Amino acid sequence: MPHKLTFIDLFAGAGGLSEGFVRAGYTPLAHIEMDGYACDTLRTRAAFHYLKNQNKLAIYEKYLREKQEKENGKKLWEQVPQEIIDTVIKAAIGEETINDIFKNVDRLKGSQQVDVIIGGPPCQAYSVAGRARMGKAVEDDPRNELYKYYVKFLERYQPKMFVFENVLGIRTAKGGEPFRDLQRLVRELGYEIEWRIQIASEHGVLQNRRRVIIVGWKKEDENGNATTFHYPELKAETMEYTVLKDLFADLPERKSGEGKLCEPIQYTKQLSKMPYLKKTEIRGVISFTTQHIARTNNVNDREIYKIALDKFLSNNGKRLDYSKLPSRLQHHKNKETFLNRFNVVNPFGCSHTVVAHIAMDGHYYIYPTLNPTIENVRSITVREAARLQSFPDDFFFEGSRSAAFKQIGNAVPVVLAHKIAVELKQQFADGL
Repeated sequence: MPHKLTFIDLFAGAGGLSEGFVRAGYTPLAHIEMDGYACDTLRTRAAFHYLKNQNKLAIYEKYLREKQEKENGKKLWEQVPQEIIDTVIKAAIGEETINDIFKNVDRLKGSQQVDVIIGGPPCQAYSVAGRARMGKAVEDDPRNELYKYYVKFLERYQPKMFVFENVLGIRTAKGGEPFRDLQRLVRELGYEIEWRIQIASEHGVLQNRRRVIIVGWKKEDENGNATTFHYPELKAETMEYTVLKDLFADLPERKSGEGKLCEPIQYTKQLSKMPYLKKTEIRGVISFTTQHIARTNNVNDREIYKIALDKFLSNNGKRLDYSKLPSRLQHHKNKETFLNRFNVVNPFGCSHTVVAHIAMDGHYYIYPTLNPTIENVRSITVREAARLQSFPDDFFFEGSRSAAFKQIGNAVPVVLAHKIAVELKQQFADGL
């Protein structure tokens, strides 16, 4: 029987990176995450995968159909073995917690080898927006040092490979010192390391997301022989699909404030009419979806949305400049920076990057209706945001609407994660 590849997911979030690896056939040994809602989501997804493997998805479907808002997933988790739920460790990785986390992981993995470690520390301290918001305080942000704990996991579990994902700013934060130090530390542990900027839209995702993907591998095997591992060869694809026609078109129409967080949603088009969703497996394995809920947008914002859409549609994608709006509509004091705060999702190509700030407001993600009126304009729903991150429709984000948006914005696109996982899996196979 061939060896089943295993992984540990650090700073796991809602599990976008993990989902890609599970889809590629890897087994998660542990997910470590500090956010309570994200942990609940990870538990629900772990239950889903278990039930799917046991041909018991009817239990999961019943859970989604009967789920009530403000309930966590306990009713579902109780229907799968406890060891499945226990793979999720709720903890903030740091000096005071790491030994207890190690003990938990040791218990979960038993005698199993850890083949891959995946994940990336929270990016706020490295991102441009985070630095702008925090000013000089960002230099002392403890999140700058979280990469050192990632290295401690490498040192303890000695995986053959690792995947580290983060924002572009990780290369330059604190003058590039943490980035250089990360590379030095992992090389001292016997790993080779390479990094590249990966653009999600080049790898099957309808989003122009740019992230640093660092991959490391053991230079020598346990016998001292040179390994054949290398940075994954991710061949760029030409994106022939568009957001409105190929990603959103089978979801029921929504107006501002419409939809429920926990309500089964029927598709308006057959899967055969949605080739992109079929190719990427975004439609999932059940016959409905959930969380197609839109924020309530006030009249002032909807008027701005309409102006932004009219401008975009009539001027070849020209974006709205907030400072040029009629003064009666300008309620933000800052009229000198972030002038693109009202931003339309491109209907005719790929979306701009989905970020965690989507949890705070929807202005930066205006739904791309082609016939905008004050009545029908809105920001995108939770499910639409999840689709932009290529999460499957059977993926349920636990917690409030804002919590779901935050989890989605922080995630790695599933389709990109899967592509990386498949390529690494081939390397493992070639090396056996």
